Amino acid sequence: MASIVVLGAGIGGMNVAYELRALLGKEHPITVVGEGEHFSFTPSNPWVAVGWRKPADIQIGVRPYLAKKDIGFEAGGAAEVLPAQNKVRLRDGRELAYDYLVVTTGPRLAFDEVPGLGPHGGFTQSVCTTPHALAAWEAYQEFLKAPGPVVIGAAAGASCFGPAYEFAMILDADLRKRKLRDRVPMTYVSPEPYIGHMGLGGVGDSKGLLESELRQRHIKWITNAKITRVEDGMLHAEEMDARGQPLATHELPFKFSMVLPAFTGVDAVRSAKEMCNPRGFVQIDAHQRNPAYPNVFSAGVCVAIPPVEMTPVPTGAPKTGFMIESMVTAIAQNIAADLAGKPADHKATWNAVCLADMGDTGAAFVALPQNPPRNVTWAKVGKWVHVAKVAYEKYFLSKMKSGNTEPLYEKYVLKALGIERLK
Repeated sequence: MASIVVLGAGIGGMNVAYELRALLGKEHPITVVGEGEHFSFTPSNPWVAVGWRKPADIQIGVRPYLAKKDIGFEAGGAAEVLPAQNKVRLRDGRELAYDYLVVTTGPRLAFDEVPGLGPHGGFTQSVCTTPHALAAWEAYQEFLKAPGPVVIGAAAGASCFGPAYEFAMILDADLRKRKLRDRVPMTYVSPEPYIGHMGLGGVGDSKGLLESELRQRHIKWITNAKITRVEDGMLHAEEMDARGQPLATHELPFKFSMVLPAFTGVDAVRSAKEMCNPRGFVQIDAHQRNPAYPNVFSAGVCVAIPPVEMTPVPTGAPKTGFMIESMVTAIAQNIAADLAGKPADHKATWNAVCLADMGDTGAAFVALPQNPPRNVTWAKVGKWVHVAKVAYEKYFLSKMKSGNTEPLYEKYVLKALGIERLK
């Protein structure tokens, strides 16, 4: 009998707990350690921030659903990972011993790296968490009483650009519906070297596609930009040239701003320095396994992946939803193989399938694999993407309730499209 602890109850953590239970049966105890009682469907946070969703629409209480699969749950969070002792110390002082640890915590939001950034003591909003998105909605309602300039973007070192593009265009769509768009100048500010780079070197013609969408919506942009500080109502940014040398400075007034921060590893994980890189992300090999501690696996935003390419202003590589699901499947298969005395040699494909909502239309991106060079690169825009993302939200939440993370029809449909989780 082996004890398995899953650190994190998000997309990665819930999926890996369910997949491990399906593979291993009830013989091996599994415990998920989360931050609070709820699972949130993070991709829907931009809708919460404009009032198109309420938190209850995109959240489920995880405890009863995990219990149905005989999976334990701790909602108080972790204080420290002690890999040399095979233990996780919880915030209440208790310790959980493990034979295998799966780290799926997501990131720490590094608002502190830019003075004045973020909703806690800063002047910008965020859609990184559902509580942040709810706070953004509250700020947006005040903004609607006296509209003015809006600045949307991402800080230097950010690795998750999709929600910034989504929120800019969702905000544009919402303001048009309210007949207020003509009173709101909008600017998109990003460390990306060009629009549509997204930390991936682009996907298909994402540059032309997203530039066209921003132009159509009268959203100006500044790329190769490093946000240096934020004051109440004013965002300061330095624009770099292709060699990373200062080109121009910008002072952008705003009455509402949403800026995605850079990420680091969470405190409980980055304290175990020997298993992390300098930013606190978990080091993994080709099998999602930590080189220093073979009984530690990791998936999702908390893993260490080098940037796709060097850029004048630092950008990171994103970890998208299906990519995370492929990591999870590899981990579950590898732990099952290890317990059976077989080689733990399963590899995730890291394929990426993204649905980016734009309010009344959307953009779909397929990159197989996510990081170049790729076998398949595809990008399309259409109203069908908006409908597909709405449907996927409901579908994914139903999977988190049922515990069936890869229904047969999903597996066969994606396989027919050449999209698989394992190599």
